[in-house]
Amino acid sequence: MSNKTAFVFPGQGSQSVGMLADFSESDIEVQQTFEEASESLGYDLWQKVKEGPAEELNKTEITQPAILTAGVAVWKIWQKKSEERPQVMAGHSLGEYTALVCGGAIAFADAVKLVETRGRLMQKAVPAGQGLMAAVLGLDDEKVKEICSQAAEGQVVSAVNFNAPGQVVIAGNKEAVERACSRLKENGARRAQPLAVSVPSHCSLMKGAAEELKQTLNSIKIDLPQIPVIHNYNVEVSTSADAIVDSLVKQLYCPVRWVETVQKIADDGAERMVECGPGKVLVGLNKRIVKGVPTLPVFDNASLEKACVN
Repeated sequence: MSNKTAFVFPGQGSQSVGMLADFSESDIEVQQTFEEASESLGYDLWQKVKEGPAEELNKTEITQPAILTAGVAVWKIWQKKSEERPQVMAGHSLGEYTALVCGGAIAFADAVKLVETRGRLMQKAVPAGQGLMAAVLGLDDEKVKEICSQAAEGQVVSAVNFNAPGQVVIAGNKEAVERACSRLKENGARRAQPLAVSVPSHCSLMKGAAEELKQTLNSIKIDLPQIPVIHNYNVEVSTSADAIVDSLVKQLYCPVRWVETVQKIADDGAERMVECGPGKVLVGLNKRIVKGVPTLPVFDNASLEKACVN
């Protein structure tokens, strides 16, 4: 078994009602982790995950603690099942917080409240119906950025998630994103499709939320992780707690550079990646970014067994 493994953690969009049901029947870690989260939040988070409805679970301030808690629970199960530990970690957007918890930088109870606050601040920053995100397929990054700049017309629209080659997410004011989508299609995009997301993450509309988030980050204890964590903002590993705070603040209004993150993981010698958390969104993205460095999902007992023997 190779010890050159990286762990990656998914972000918003990987949640689903009933996620981790298989683990919850066999592993006490799921129940214990969700109980700890519920105690911090003041409501039964596992009930919302187990029973829904989806509309409730998909509220940003609930989704973020749910995804974080699911990722931490799976990490605890992995630690019980396998002696292998990753050489590096990274997370997509919200997943960066999961990576920092699992790496030992932020206490889980603090992180649960932190991401609930993050979700609430993001929702408050742009009133419902005024922001939009859209997935763009089939154009190179520079062309997407150029067209967004042209379509802004005094509003905000920018490329915010560089998810895979030819797969970019844009975000900003609703009207500006809609203009950009029309122009992107005219310029050859195979798809420029609005997403069912009410918050335009990782664009400049989030700067106010980021400043408020900084106050919360400064109020909790943050250490350097025992396992290095690559940040979305600068594709680097922080060397101080202050640098971690700075990266998390800027992450909220700067692009998620996932393509570069996965390329760095591969260039630094990782021979495989494990997606730790519900679903396998990152498996699909990573496959398009690097060849020869497989990503294995861990979200139920069968996938755990497969990842542990590879």
